[in-house]
Amino acid sequence: MEEITTEEALRRIAAGSRLYDVREQGEWEDVHAPQATLVPMSELSERWTEIQPTDEPAIIVCHSGMRSARVVAALEQSGVPAVNLAGGMVAWEAAGAPVERADAQRERGHEH
Repeated sequence: MEEITTEEALRRIAAGSRLYDVREQGEWEDVHAPQATLVPMSELSERWTEIQPTDEPAIIVCHSGMRSARVVAALEQSGVPAVNLAGGMVAWEAAGAPVERADAQRERGHEH
């Protein structure tokens, strides 16, 4: 299974790759990447066909990289090319990549 860094993920997203977040709704609402599509791991068996890579493998993210690694393995078994975002949203935020937060959405209109 291939793992990529946040920097590589951002490069691939800019080139057209799609980012899928497999955390649950509450985690998504707390913080998520604006480029991501939410497909919770708990709904994966019904929704995995929504994960459709473009020319490059789909990028899968969770909180720290454990759930997304399991999802990548399951997708690959189903014939869907996918890569794991190493370190998950923890690494994404640490790298300074863009995020949307629930508290920021409530405070829209109070731009800095």
